[in-house]
Amino acid sequence: MISRLRELAPKSIRHKLIVASIACILVPAALTLLIYNSLTQEAVKRQAIANAEDSLQLVNGSVTNSLKGMLTIANYVQTNPGLKAYFKLAAANNVSGNEYQRFMDQNRVLEQLDTLTVVGQNSYVTILLTNDKYYMNYSVSDYNPLELKKKPWFRKMTELKGLESYWAGVEPTELAYDKFDHPYQVTVARTLRLDSTEIYGYAVVTIMEDQLHDIFGNLSAGQKVVLLDGENHIVSGGDPESIGKPFPYVNAVNSLQASEVVAIAGERYLVVQQQLSFNGWRLVLMQPYKESIVDISSIFNRVFVIQLISFFVFLLLLITLVRAFTKPLVRLGKVTTAVQRGNLLVRSGVRGNDEIGRLGLMFDQMLDRVKEMIAEVSDTQARKRKAELKMLQAQINPHFLFNVLNSIRMKVMKRGDPESAKMISSLSMLLRMTISREEDEIFLHEEIDLVSHYVSLMNLRQKEEARVQLDIDPRAFLIKVPRFFLQPLVENALIHGLSQQPGVISIRADVEESYTVLSVTDNGLGMNEVRLESIAGRMQSAGTEMSSGHEEPKGSFSGMGMSNVVERMRMLFGEDFVINVRSEIGSGTTIEMHIPHREEIRDV
Repeated sequence: MISRLRELAPKSIRHKLIVASIACILVPAALTLLIYNSLTQEAVKRQAIANAEDSLQLVNGSVTNSLKGMLTIANYVQTNPGLKAYFKLAAANNVSGNEYQRFMDQNRVLEQLDTLTVVGQNSYVTILLTNDKYYMNYSVSDYNPLELKKKPWFRKMTELKGLESYWAGVEPTELAYDKFDHPYQVTVARTLRLDSTEIYGYAVVTIMEDQLHDIFGNLSAGQKVVLLDGENHIVSGGDPESIGKPFPYVNAVNSLQASEVVAIAGERYLVVQQQLSFNGWRLVLMQPYKESIVDISSIFNRVFVIQLISFFVFLLLLITLVRAFTKPLVRLGKVTTAVQRGNLLVRSGVRGNDEIGRLGLMFDQMLDRVKEMIAEVSDTQARKRKAELKMLQAQINPHFLFNVLNSIRMKVMKRGDPESAKMISSLSMLLRMTISREEDEIFLHEEIDLVSHYVSLMNLRQKEEARVQLDIDPRAFLIKVPRFFLQPLVENALIHGLSQQPGVISIRADVEESYTVLSVTDNGLGMNEVRLESIAGRMQSAGTEMSSGHEEPKGSFSGMGMSNVVERMRMLFGEDFVINVRSEIGSGTTIEMHIPHREEIRDV
C-alpha cells in the first residue's frame, strides 16, 4: 500500500507545488464549503420552521376565533337574563300571558337567536328543553331538534359542570338544506341549569366544517393543515374523504416534542403543531421539506455557486503562476535527465539573480568539472571493478544458500512433512535478515515479522506452543528500530517467563504525541519484588546481561543480551529512551519501552 502511494505521488517539483497549492486551497475551501453547507442547511431549516409556525399561528388565530364564536353564542344563551328567564319558565311550563302574548314572547326569543349568527359565520343555534320544547334559528323541516337526543354524545351532557362545554367534533351534516353543499358539521353543546344545578335544557351551536376548511386555503403552496380532536380524529382540513377518520400519521406527530423535520411515508416533511387553548384540539401543519425551503435555499445556492466559481478562477490563476515560476526548474530537470542518459555536452543556460538562476549557473559549472574528472575516474573504476570481481568470485553468494534452503523446503513439503517445511521457511527468513541485511535499523513491522518466525521455530522445538498476540497501532509500523531488539525479550518470555509451557506473549504498541509505547507481556511465572528491584537497578547502567527476571540464556539466536538491547536503544534514541519492568508472582512479566519520536516519525 505504501509503495503504491509512492508511485502515485507527483515526481516533479512543479507538480508538487501545484498539488501543494491545490491542497492548501482545496482543503480550507472544502472545509469552508462543508461548514457553510451545514450552517446553511440548519439556517434554512430554522427559517422554514419559523415561517411554518407563523403561518400556523395565523391559522390558529382564525380557527380559535371561529370556535370561540360558537362558545360566545352558548355563553350568551346561558347568561342573558331575558333568555335565561324565559327558558326556565318554558321548561317548567309556566310561561304567563294569553296565547298572543306567548306567541310574541317566543318570536322575540327566535329573533334574538337569529341575531346570534351575525358574527361573520353561519351558526345554527338549538335550545332543547327537558320537556322537549325547542327553539332554533332554522326551520324544523331542515332538522328536528328532538333528534339530538339520539346522538351518542348527548348522554354525556349530564357529566358537564357549570360553564363546561362538550365538543362533539365533526359529524355528517344533519340539516337537509345544507347537507349537499356542506357535508360535515362541527357542534358544541352546553347544559342549562337551575340554581339547584338541575338541568332544564341544552344549548347546541353548530357550524359547517367547510367554514374552518376555508381558513386553510390561504396557506402557502404545499402547506396542509388538519384540525384534530382529542382522539386524533380529523375535524377539518386535508382530503374531504378523511374527515372524521383517524389521522394516519398520528404516531409520527405524537413523537415530536417541537416543530421538526421527519420522514413520513418515505418523504421528509416539515411538521408544526399547536394546541388550541380551550378544548384540547390541535392544529397540525405538514409541508414537504423541499417545498418549504425552495425560496430560502435558492439564495444560499446562488452564493454557493459564486464561491465555487471564484475558487476555480483563483485556482487556475495559481496554477498559471506556479507554472511560470517553475519553468526554469523544468529546464534544469530536462538537462539533468539528458546528463543521466550520458549526454555531458548539454547545458541548462538558466541564469538569473534568484536562487534558481544561481543553481543553473553552478549546475553548468559542475558539468564542466565532471567532464574533466571523468577520464580520471574511468581508469580508477576499471581497476576497482576487477578487484571486486575477484572478491565476489571468492565468496559464497548468500542467495545461493537461500535458494538451496527453499529447494529443501519444497522437497520436504512434497514428502508430507509440513512442520519441517515451516521450520525451514522460518529459518530461511531469519538467516536472510541476519546475513543479507546490512542496515542496523529496520521498520517495526519487519521486526514483528522476524519475531513471528522466531516464535514459530521455538514452537516446533518444544512440546507446548506459545501464542503471540499483537495489538499494534498502524502508525507504529513505520517507525525505525534496531534489528533484533524484540527477539531477546520474546526469547526470555518463552524460556524463562513461560518455562517452555503454553501461554500468550502480547506485543502492544501505542503511538503518543512524542513517543511510542511498546510493551512485551507474558502470562508466565513472574518474579518477586526483590528480583524486580535488582533488574531495575541494572537497567539504569545497561552494562550487564539481563532479562525479565533471569539471565540471558547463552546460545540465543540473536546473540544479544538484554543489556545490549538497552544500550543500542539509548545510543539510537538518547537518554529520552525509557524502559520499565513490571511483574508479579504468578501474573507474568511486562517490559515497557518508551521510544521517542525522531524526525521521520512525524511524516508517518
